[in-house]
Amino acid sequence: MDRFFNKAKDRLEQGLKEVQQHAQSALNLGDKEHSHTHDGACDHHHDNYNSSNRFQSFAPQTSGDVKWYVDGASYFWAVSMALENAKESIYILDWWLSPELYLRRPPAHNERYRLDKMLHAAAERGVDVRIIVYKEVAAALTCDSAHTKHALEGLHQNIKVFRHPDHTPNSKEVISGFSGLSIKTYKPGDLAKASTGALASIYGQFGDTVLYWAHHEKLCVVDRRVAFMGGLDMCFGRWDTMSHPISDAHPGNLDNIIFPGQDFNNARAFDFEGVNDWNHPNKLDRSKNGRMGWSDITVSMVGPIVTNLLDHFVDRWNFIQDEKYSKKDAGKYNKLSIEGGAVVEEHHIPRNMHEMHGRFRRFMGDDDDEGEQGRQHDSQRRTDERHESAAIQLCRSCCEWSAGHPTEHSIANAYMDAITNAKHFVYIENQFFITATSDAQKPVTNKIGLCIVNRIVKAHEAGEDFRIVVIMPAVPAFAGDLKSDGALGTRAILEFQYQSISRGGHSIIEVLQQRGVTDWQRYIGFYNLRNYDRLNTSSTMQRAEEQSGVSYDQARQGYDQQHNEGPPQRTEAYSRYQYAAAKQEDSTWDTVSSCYMEGGMDIRQVPWNGSPEAEMDAFISEELYIHSKVLIADDRLVICGSANLNDRSQLGNHDSEIAVVIEDPTPVESRMAGRPYTASKFAASLRRQLFRKHLGLVPDQRWDKPTAAWTPVDADPQDYDWGSNSDRLVEDPLGQDFLRLWSDTARTNTEVFSKVFHPVPNDAVRNWQQYDEFFSRHFVIPGNEYKNGEDKDPNRVPYGHVVKSEFPGGVGEVKDWLSRVRGTLIDFSHEFLVELGDDLAMEGFGLNFATKEIYT
Repeated sequence: MDRFFNKAKDRLEQGLKEVQQHAQSALNLGDKEHSHTHDGACDHHHDNYNSSNRFQSFAPQTSGDVKWYVDGASYFWAVSMALENAKESIYILDWWLSPELYLRRPPAHNERYRLDKMLHAAAERGVDVRIIVYKEVAAALTCDSAHTKHALEGLHQNIKVFRHPDHTPNSKEVISGFSGLSIKTYKPGDLAKASTGALASIYGQFGDTVLYWAHHEKLCVVDRRVAFMGGLDMCFGRWDTMSHPISDAHPGNLDNIIFPGQDFNNARAFDFEGVNDWNHPNKLDRSKNGRMGWSDITVSMVGPIVTNLLDHFVDRWNFIQDEKYSKKDAGKYNKLSIEGGAVVEEHHIPRNMHEMHGRFRRFMGDDDDEGEQGRQHDSQRRTDERHESAAIQLCRSCCEWSAGHPTEHSIANAYMDAITNAKHFVYIENQFFITATSDAQKPVTNKIGLCIVNRIVKAHEAGEDFRIVVIMPAVPAFAGDLKSDGALGTRAILEFQYQSISRGGHSIIEVLQQRGVTDWQRYIGFYNLRNYDRLNTSSTMQRAEEQSGVSYDQARQGYDQQHNEGPPQRTEAYSRYQYAAAKQEDSTWDTVSSCYMEGGMDIRQVPWNGSPEAEMDAFISEELYIHSKVLIADDRLVICGSANLNDRSQLGNHDSEIAVVIEDPTPVESRMAGRPYTASKFAASLRRQLFRKHLGLVPDQRWDKPTAAWTPVDADPQDYDWGSNSDRLVEDPLGQDFLRLWSDTARTNTEVFSKVFHPVPNDAVRNWQQYDEFFSRHFVIPGNEYKNGEDKDPNRVPYGHVVKSEFPGGVGEVKDWLSRVRGTLIDFSHEFLVELGDDLAMEGFGLNFATKEIYT
């Protein structure tokens, strides 16, 4: 018994010491502003929450076993396994959480795996379910956290949901700031032109901080044992496979629908709305439109790192309880504490010393009461694991408004450290790329860009083989017509990104040239992702509609209704259509996304049941939206989490974020710049998988064919086909053969998509006149208003469809071009609207630059 109390005493003394350090750090920080670097340097050591840990993180470096997931199908399947087996607790942090999200697909065969049903079942088993979501500003976002809270808490008393922060608008100031119009009449894009005072009154304040910022973390911890975190929220629009099908019309059988209801989304065309109502009309007709694909990365972890993540969740919960729910709904919720390794509500007092003793034993990992299953699990892990666990450290961005702590930006410190100390190669895949090389780029203040410049200059002067690759969305924030008034915020983000990359006098490329690196293309490259598909609008659909007297879209809405609440209920429209469709021949593929993946059929050989003209109308393309937040250095280190590469995520006093720095000691023999090289198994496999996906060097991923790659890390180790032909093609990120493959694929794909679909951004478009000629005159753009009401121009096609004037040879010529596409990689457009100079966002629409910090 004494050893338990002695160990506990040591822990308490260490905790007191850390508290004292935190207090001193807070005193040193005061209210002063802090920047990430000084101009001309790349210093990543700053006053912070706890300077005793690496990167000045609140958490020390620890360890664990870790497994990556590329895209949502495998990740959400793994989460569903953990939720199904949960016995004690489920703790979730999300920016947005959709109760009606299906974690397994197709939904018609996986009703029990809808998120709300899984959480309800867990709560019925006695599992403690606690969720924290961002409380959005309704004028700017449509995620409806109130629906999340009420829908889930209404299921069971064991489910508790916090929303934070509260936004308390001053109605008089809002109305005044919006020229006398009610905020409810404004569209989200109109906020870009609002006055600073109006925005401040809409968002509310925490002390002196206007709450423009969001809780952006994504975390799920189950039974204090396994944790999932990365870029994926458990919400609509995130589930996807590595093949990224964007067609979801199934005229032969509605039960094959993959993306039900609100989950079929293309924010470029229509943003989410009415997400509290499963039956809310979806404006996207699946017989005419595709969805937008979602590219993302997450990890699962077990081991000591889970304790740090649990500490973070408890810290967030208790701060929100103190700051909000101790007054609102007083008595309904309680703070949490970690006692003896168990999470308990603070009002709970151990009944006797035996219970306290049990908690100490669990805390010290010596609990005889854990049960036979726990002992078997530990024994199995000791048998299965013959490798050394990875070194993992949790970092975060937080401050007074988001967590009640002095500002911490340990994620930014980790990013800068990784870039500065990289010896060969850095790969960045991120939703945004907004950064600075000097203070002249204010309001942007993070200096990750300066670290990039300094590291490249060092390589150039030393004659080293070194390269940085950045992949990000072609259009962040989803706008369809970039010239429209509603796209003002998107243009602002694009302007900041171009000023980070290649324009404005202080960008990375310009500063590299100023410092003598004229061949900058050798050291850094920027890329986007784009894909295509074909809508199954074959004659099967027409015949089924004629015989049933029901349109496909009406039947699809009936399908959505039957998956709304409770047990599936067939609607008349659904039943009539299904009966007629079952009698039809249906040889046309529902998606052709496999054609640009490894082993896929040549698109020219894929069957089509219908006219050539209808097939040409069926081809669609969209940007593949990159939502990942990952950095990989030297195939040895990985930073993965929720943090974007911009000020919002990196500064610490804006959005709240978490990320893990992973260094796996398990060696794998590899190559770097043509020479033998020892890489890390975790980092190398993740980087190679991503490169292969982007290049179309992985097979088509079916949504209903789970593998060992789809399970939590404690169920199966990482699954990767080392030594395969495709693996060897991407083994060496600096090898000449690989670099040719990468650049040739990006160039060819870019050429094909430009010819067939005329997407923007595009290097052929350097001003608004060229924009109109290349883009606007060809397309009917959803949401746009035309002078004569509905657009009647017969030469226009829906945006994302084939520009027919380019193909006098018809659909055969289109398929000849598309047969050249491999994967989804395309070149970043450096010349898009370059003739506008620094006025990309300002042109004719009056962006209020007093609030431009929001877009950084």
